[in-house]
Amino acid sequence: MSDIKIKVGITQGDPNGIGWEVIIKALADPRMGEFCIPVIYGSPKAAAFYRKTLHEVENFNYTVIARASEAQPKRINIVDCCSGDLKVEPGVLSAEAGTWAIEALQAATADLKAGYIDVMVTAPINKESVQRAGFGFTGHTEFLAANFDGDPLMLMCSERLKVGLVTIHIPLSEVTAQITQERILAALKRLRESLIRDFSIHEPRIAVLSLNPHNGDGGLMGDQEQTVIRPAIQTAQQEHILAFGPFAADGFFASASYLKYDAVLAMYHDQGLAPFKALSNDGVNFTAGLDAVRTSPAHGVGFDIAGTDHADPTSMRQAIYMAMDIWRSRKVYARISANPLQKFKRETGADVSVADLPDDTPQD
Repeated sequence: MSDIKIKVGITQGDPNGIGWEVIIKALADPRMGEFCIPVIYGSPKAAAFYRKTLHEVENFNYTVIARASEAQPKRINIVDCCSGDLKVEPGVLSAEAGTWAIEALQAATADLKAGYIDVMVTAPINKESVQRAGFGFTGHTEFLAANFDGDPLMLMCSERLKVGLVTIHIPLSEVTAQITQERILAALKRLRESLIRDFSIHEPRIAVLSLNPHNGDGGLMGDQEQTVIRPAIQTAQQEHILAFGPFAADGFFASASYLKYDAVLAMYHDQGLAPFKALSNDGVNFTAGLDAVRTSPAHGVGFDIAGTDHADPTSMRQAIYMAMDIWRSRKVYARISANPLQKFKRETGADVSVADLPDDTPQD
């Protein structure tokens, strides 16, 4: 493991949800400071409030800082970025809480873009709360797409299963129109690239799900499998992507066929997330396809248990670990895939050709 301490920016999410509870529980283990420098974006007042509600947490001591550049190793650092007098009301949906969630996200995003933190982990937001506060995006994924280079792919990850989505946060009535050969092929390309670059999988095998029940039953319940999905898979195979299917979703997950593949591409949100969450209690939401690394626990704000000390921090802890692992994997991938000629030019300043490289220089 590298000795470099990765600066992990963590947003508080909705301060009336379980975000602070899972953050505190995940970071309470002092060994976490051996792996990273945590920088939480949010309200110290909210941190103090939720710290008092947790009965078995003993080691959550933090330092309030003005900016991420002041973050100290082996300390939990909190950037106070909430304007006004924050009122914590566990379980309450409000525009004020949405505003504080947005401010934390915006502050962390700005620091991630500027390089003051290395990765970002986002605690859950409530979509209605942030819309009341004028957020303007349907979720974290869409917000990040507007702020970073790349084409985002929502990728749910756990130790045993990875699920990517062709469509994300749109009404079910609009899904069919959005399922095109072009979209499926683009999603397969982004998924393959992420599995290689972010998870160090040499040549991933990807299963593709059908859109209609029973794989369309030969056209009796829809023909998208024959006219759209299968042709997209065939094109992907011609481009050396190991894509297979389409598979009927119910039988695919019920028979544990997902264990034979490195990832699954689902056509719409609940088709992929419902089985994923049923099979993975340690799941992580990763926004693949961007030049920045962002993960999140694979659960919502938990208004029904907020402030009760019942929230499970496992998914938050895994989100922190995964963000660091992806950051390291990208560093390794960049190094091993670098063009040796360009690298030699940068290091020497010489105008050289391939023939001028040292004999022991690896060739592309």
